[in-house]
Amino acid sequence: MNSRKISILYVLSTSRTRKDNKAPIYCRITYNKKRKTFSTGQFVNPTHWNSKKQKLPDTTEEARLINKQLSLISNKLSQAFLMLQIQENDFTAEDVYSLYKGEKLSKEYSVIEYFEVYLNKLKTLIGIDIKQSTWNKFSYVKKDVKTFIKWKYKANDYPLKNLQLQFINDFEYYLKTVKKHKQITINKAIQRFRKPIRVAVAENYLEKDPFILFKSKGAKKEVVYLSTEELKTLEEHTFSQSRLQFIKDLFVFSCYTGLPYIELMNLKHSNIVKGFDTNKWIKIKRVKTSKMLSIPLLPMAFGIIKKYDEVDFVFPRISNQRYNSYLKEIAVIVGIDKNLTTHIARKTFATTVLLYNDVPMEIVSELLGHSNMTITQAHYGKVIQKKVGEEMERLSSKINRE
Repeated sequence: MNSRKISILYVLSTSRTRKDNKAPIYCRITYNKKRKTFSTGQFVNPTHWNSKKQKLPDTTEEARLINKQLSLISNKLSQAFLMLQIQENDFTAEDVYSLYKGEKLSKEYSVIEYFEVYLNKLKTLIGIDIKQSTWNKFSYVKKDVKTFIKWKYKANDYPLKNLQLQFINDFEYYLKTVKKHKQITINKAIQRFRKPIRVAVAENYLEKDPFILFKSKGAKKEVVYLSTEELKTLEEHTFSQSRLQFIKDLFVFSCYTGLPYIELMNLKHSNIVKGFDTNKWIKIKRVKTSKMLSIPLLPMAFGIIKKYDEVDFVFPRISNQRYNSYLKEIAVIVGIDKNLTTHIARKTFATTVLLYNDVPMEIVSELLGHSNMTITQAHYGKVIQKKVGEEMERLSSKINRE
């Protein structure tokens, strides 16, 4: 139970004395160094008021009625204060007054407590507006916020109403120094943390958005992909181990189709159809964006498909973890000094196979299944600049020779 005490004081507002020489009596509640003042609705002659005893002399019936009314107010305020103490939640002088008036108190949440409320609401949207993986990402951020509060404040939770910019700055510092996250991961975590906080502001559980003045630090994002030479080296290498040869085929297939791991594993023979141009196309819905992908089947990719004769799916099943593990082996054997992943295969398709062969950015965006053109430009804008630079150097050399 909270051990702090409440102070109830009656004061006269002599500046508001009426024509009958009576001034209004105000009640001033002080709790935890915060005040709440309100009118009692009673009026007295200032010369009759005993501020030390907080009452009028009991000489008239009117004085006795006023004293009794003030006593009732004090008792009701004390009862309200006691009820709030029993609840063992943080409260203010304003809350004491609200309970005294019979008003319903608004719930005061803690950060983790409200985050869990937000997650529960979000959970009902799984399969409707969001995917399970999206919900999981918010849940991971909640766990990070919880461990941060334990680390910083030695507590299991933190009052939502006390949330300020410093909390967010300290959380960013924690993710960087203790969790050792990269800046891009930190930015995503804070972006997800901001969503329940903005809802809390909208629902009046928090007065101001602490994120208003927060500016996330820029993350240098380099697009890593295989060059034409590296891709050719990988294509021409034959592995003696069948498992590595299979993984190489999967990776090269992604380099010529841009398919992410999930779509690669979900690809069925029924997804290979004849297009408007009579050529073979891949038609498959992308899990991440729910956008339908339409990708022309280039000769290299089509040749890989013909090597596998699965009944339903095009390729045998393999976990993403094993797939990426075998890719590391392949990189060492072939001599490619890059951490090969399905993401790199996808980026190789966008750059080496498409952009470096003069395929327009808007078509690249469509083939990758990006939700909008801005995403493609943000990722591959520098690749275009690099290609322009190389072309200008080639042009410069040609002019100098002439």
